[in-house]
Amino acid sequence: MKLKLSSRPERPCCPWSRCCGMGDFRPRTVWLGHPEKREQRYPRNVINNQKYNFFTFLPAVLFHQFKYFYNLYFLLLACSQFINELRLGALYTYWVPLGLVLAITIIREAVEEIRCYLRDKEMNSQIYSKLSTRGTVKVKSSGIQVGDLIIVEKNQRVPADMIFLRTSERNGSCFLRTDQLDGETDWKLRLPVACTQRLPTAADLLQIRSYVYAEEPNIDIHNFIGTFTREDGDPPVNESLSIENTLWASTVVASGTVVGVVIYTGKELRSVMNTSNPRHKVGLFDLEVNCLTKILFGALVVVSLVMVALQHFAGRWYLQIVRFLLLFSNIVPISLRVNLDMGKMVFSWMIKKDSKIPGTMVRASTIPEQLGRISYLLTDKTGTLTLNEMVFRRLHLGTVAYGMDSMDEVQSHVFSAYTQPSHDLPASRAPAATKVRKTISSRVHEAVKAIALVHNVTPVYEANGVTDQAEAEQHYEDTCRVYQASSPDEVSLVQWTESVGLTLVGRDQSSMQLRTPTGQILNFTILQIFPFTYESKRMGIIVRDESTGEITFYMKGADVVMAAIVQYNDWLEEECGNMAREGLRVLVVSKKSLTEEQYQDFEARYVQAKLSVHDRSLKVATVIESLEMEMELLCLTGVEDQLQTDVRPTLEILRNAGIKVWMLTGDKLETATCTAKNAHLITRNQDIHIFRPVTTRGEAHLELNAFRRKHDCALVISGDSLEVCLKYYEYEFMELACQCPAVVCCRCTPTQKAQIVRLLQERTGKLTCAVGDGGNDVSMIQEADCGVGVEGKAVFSSVFYFASVPLYQGFLIIGYSTIYTMFPVFSLVLDKDVKSEVAMLYPELYKDLLKGRPLSFKTFLIWVLISIYQGSIIMYGALLLFESEFVHIVAISFTSLILTELLMVALTIQTWHWLMIVGELLSLACYVASLVFLHEFIDVYFITTVSFLWKVTVITLVSCLPLYILKYLRRRFSPPSYSKLTT
Repeated sequence: MKLKLSSRPERPCCPWSRCCGMGDFRPRTVWLGHPEKREQRYPRNVINNQKYNFFTFLPAVLFHQFKYFYNLYFLLLACSQFINELRLGALYTYWVPLGLVLAITIIREAVEEIRCYLRDKEMNSQIYSKLSTRGTVKVKSSGIQVGDLIIVEKNQRVPADMIFLRTSERNGSCFLRTDQLDGETDWKLRLPVACTQRLPTAADLLQIRSYVYAEEPNIDIHNFIGTFTREDGDPPVNESLSIENTLWASTVVASGTVVGVVIYTGKELRSVMNTSNPRHKVGLFDLEVNCLTKILFGALVVVSLVMVALQHFAGRWYLQIVRFLLLFSNIVPISLRVNLDMGKMVFSWMIKKDSKIPGTMVRASTIPEQLGRISYLLTDKTGTLTLNEMVFRRLHLGTVAYGMDSMDEVQSHVFSAYTQPSHDLPASRAPAATKVRKTISSRVHEAVKAIALVHNVTPVYEANGVTDQAEAEQHYEDTCRVYQASSPDEVSLVQWTESVGLTLVGRDQSSMQLRTPTGQILNFTILQIFPFTYESKRMGIIVRDESTGEITFYMKGADVVMAAIVQYNDWLEEECGNMAREGLRVLVVSKKSLTEEQYQDFEARYVQAKLSVHDRSLKVATVIESLEMEMELLCLTGVEDQLQTDVRPTLEILRNAGIKVWMLTGDKLETATCTAKNAHLITRNQDIHIFRPVTTRGEAHLELNAFRRKHDCALVISGDSLEVCLKYYEYEFMELACQCPAVVCCRCTPTQKAQIVRLLQERTGKLTCAVGDGGNDVSMIQEADCGVGVEGKAVFSSVFYFASVPLYQGFLIIGYSTIYTMFPVFSLVLDKDVKSEVAMLYPELYKDLLKGRPLSFKTFLIWVLISIYQGSIIMYGALLLFESEFVHIVAISFTSLILTELLMVALTIQTWHWLMIVGELLSLACYVASLVFLHEFIDVYFITTVSFLWKVTVITLVSCLPLYILKYLRRRFSPPSYSKLTT
């Protein structure tokens, strides 16, 4: 699994251009193949992932740099040197370091923008086939318009939101891969408009007079309301359109070739409306440094005022204040900013090269340190925590259960059901001696048969290079068959029935074929099919057995709804609970036999309900429910979603580290809850509060009160209920949710995922990390803080009669900020308190990072006091020991300053690395080598004398030795917690 640390993750299809607003979103009438008949202007179908354009790039980058005080401080400092009265030294001493920092930032942003532009260009230039009056023509993705008839081949991305008109598949349907839209890797079944599918050829779409009426663009990716009208028919044809007739942009056609009419483009796409604009992210460490810079600046102002006050505000005292501010400006070294940026780049490189997470790519090198301060981890489910690969684990018939180790018994029962001559006889007519055996055998057979029929799986035969595809399909070649379905649950069930002897070998919109263990083909006519919905939590199918003429209604669904549908029994609830506690996803399977008269009566009422204009869904549901009474309970099935191999230990480590994990998924409530238990996101001894569905403020109030009475309880809530709670009780809900050890939000839209992240940041002030694998996670990843990454000097003025003149000028200033001290300080990025193995073994150590002690105000104050002490020792020591000439005090104090800096870095290091030693020696060597060229500031002959050496040694020891003694005493009598693990 590849990880991406990103502030703006790579997206194959979104967000699209947001600069093409064409007014409010409105419903529209779209004529097939006639974009010129449009009622309004629609946005261009272009992808634009870029943050800047040619004109805004430089201003925007500079704005993001200088809107923070830390960078603005150095800009104002450099600009002040253009004023003669304020100039303290050469311009290059201020502009070169600042220019270096800006150049690094601009180059980094430019490289990212160029890469983004090239990706956008590639996507916008993808070629598609379009049906026109001139025949089939080629068109770029960016040139597609509302009303165009677009042909999309197998494994090709759908370029815009379309209505599905035709397919080349013989079964009259197709499947879509929607992982980049809703994060689910299971395939979705889509059906073409019946009227257009019956046309002889695709070219006939241009010969008929027809149009689509589509609702206004909105963010709901699971629903659609529209109609298809053909005016030149006799009589005119009207068909209702639903989500089953749509091809949303960002999905991929998984089977056949499809033709669709474009209804939404650009910013009106469902995928775009569920994507937020990327924000410019700044690391918490940068914000803390920015805050400390303000404090230091405040201290500089106070010190400057004191200096001027001691001169009794004589002369042009206001200019003196500014000069003192400039003189003391090196208390905030610009080298810190250089080291921070370089350190982030090294951390990013180390993440990319880490052998334990191969394939990791770092998209943002400005926030890797955020990973050490995360309080909330928000993760998708499908493809992130799980492999989305289902395995059949249990078949339960009430009196007997079959697990993985007893599937051969099931296979034996199925085989005997089709080899015994009396298998078709009712149980009452079977011989008495074999009644018990036949009863169990017939129950197993009926259960397996039901599982093999009640689904939406389609077997597809693909050529393998030896067998031709048509021949493979004709002979139901097992080696060429793959199953396509809208859910991995469905595939796992059908694969299981195949393993026990009853194989699904064929299916189209009106029929299904099963093969028995003896090779016999059973033909079934599909009379009606009732797809699974989130509201119904069940699916059903009515089939006619062509060999017997029997009509049977099969249904499977969640136990919470099936319990009221099946006949009374005393084992369903208990066994469902037992299987759920094992981490299995449970489905209840039932059946009901119908006479021809019963079915004809149902069909008449069902067709009438489907033609209703008002309350159509309610009337249809009412008719279906008339069948769902006193159904025969056949069995329970248990399947298990395969987890990523390291999910459980990883979640355990995160929990011990004090990081709370929230799972945000578009999957069903039962699926999400089951996965959370299986992955140990919710521990087995924790209570779970499943937030019941709420639609009004009153219902939300009552449910929140019920939740408030529970303690240390994990929360499971659906997206619809979450929306109601956030609308009326945002503060109360977030307060309760943040106290939970774990939270699971199911049926979340991409917009809701981002909203949850934003609310967590606002309500807690903690850092968040978002992990996802699909296009529907983009908004969440963008919104999260991290998506899956002073030492002062100048005591000189107070001893030289408070004159506002610098002690170190020219290259000494720029040298100190760069080559003299950069390498050792930069090498600190390699420092470790403990080894990575120890950190993983004791994740509780991570809690210390959450406290932010390394850069707390207490730590900052201690370093300020250390700086004042060392600055005083160096300055006054040099004054006491310097020999007559002023240049000697510069040589003594500056050399002592460099040595003190190098020793302080050594004092700070916890774990030595050979590159740290190289950095120390390289800096010292650079300083010694540069002395040859610094005769303007330092007497080269003086620094070779014994007098110089012993004076520098004394000053350096006095400034550093007490600190080493204090560090030793602290580690001896009050060691940090991690030190106990390293001894």
